[in-house]
Amino acid sequence: MSQDVIHYQPTCDLKAMRARAQMYSQIRQFFAEREVLEVETPILSQAGVTDVHLASIQAQRHVQGSQQTHYLQTSPEFAMKRLLASGSGPIYQVCKVFRDDEHGRKHNSEFTMLEWYRPNFSLKDLMFEVTDLLNVTLKQRFGEVRPTILSYKHAFMDRLDLNPLLASLKELKDCCNRVGLNLDLGDDRLGYIDLLFSHFVEPSLGFDTPVFLTDFPPELASLAKTKTDEDGELVAARFELYIEGLELANAYDELIDADVLRSRFAADNAEREKLGLYVMPIDEFLLAALPQMTACAGIALGVDRLLMVATEQMRLEKVITFPASIS
Repeated sequence: MSQDVIHYQPTCDLKAMRARAQMYSQIRQFFAEREVLEVETPILSQAGVTDVHLASIQAQRHVQGSQQTHYLQTSPEFAMKRLLASGSGPIYQVCKVFRDDEHGRKHNSEFTMLEWYRPNFSLKDLMFEVTDLLNVTLKQRFGEVRPTILSYKHAFMDRLDLNPLLASLKELKDCCNRVGLNLDLGDDRLGYIDLLFSHFVEPSLGFDTPVFLTDFPPELASLAKTKTDEDGELVAARFELYIEGLELANAYDELIDADVLRSRFAADNAEREKLGLYVMPIDEFLLAALPQMTACAGIALGVDRLLMVATEQMRLEKVITFPASIS
């Protein structure tokens, strides 16, 4: 009787494993030299992220004899902000994070994140520090890197001749039809913006040099502050880092107004209910902590994707041992 062969080996090779170990060492030395404290926080929480585009993985566990539904973290952000509010000073963490049903060339539902927070840093300060980290971790491949700064609006206008901050729903639909994206998203204005961005803007970013993409539409502020740009248009005070069309990091000028954040969480949950998604419990510990936080810039960086760039791999599975399909 024939039996199916079970392939137990990792999807990455020993060279990739050694490159990962070296990168962890580089990261820890980088932050030690800057006196940024490495911390550890729980990966399970009573509350989950409310963002409609992120799906938390649920876990059942008993707490003091009572069975409760908790959530694997999509980011250590909430717990790290509680540390900041408690006087930790600048902190970083390398940890596992989880996002349900994210799989593909650039995705796995379990992945490694480097997240750090810098009290009293501006986003520009944080860009300089990210550049310094890239020049450590990517030196063997690129030598020195010198990222450029490009606004979300100008990236759109350069490629599609359309200002996404001001474009009407009809203009966005017409643009999609003009470039062959003939999908009916109804009245989802942000959905059309994201469709155009993912197909025509994102894939072109960061090939000549890394790109810090800044000043996102205000609807994409998430946990970032909003501000007005040089043209007086409202934008989210955040940036993303792109190298060779790959998003590596997401940074915020952190929102520390608990009332505003509570209203954003409530709006997210209202949208979740409308879409038939789980309504997520709000993290009251985070909201209680925010008034004690100082002004702060924070960033989450995908270590697996950074390793893809460092080792010139096109697929995430080539830099992790066991993706979800064989773990």
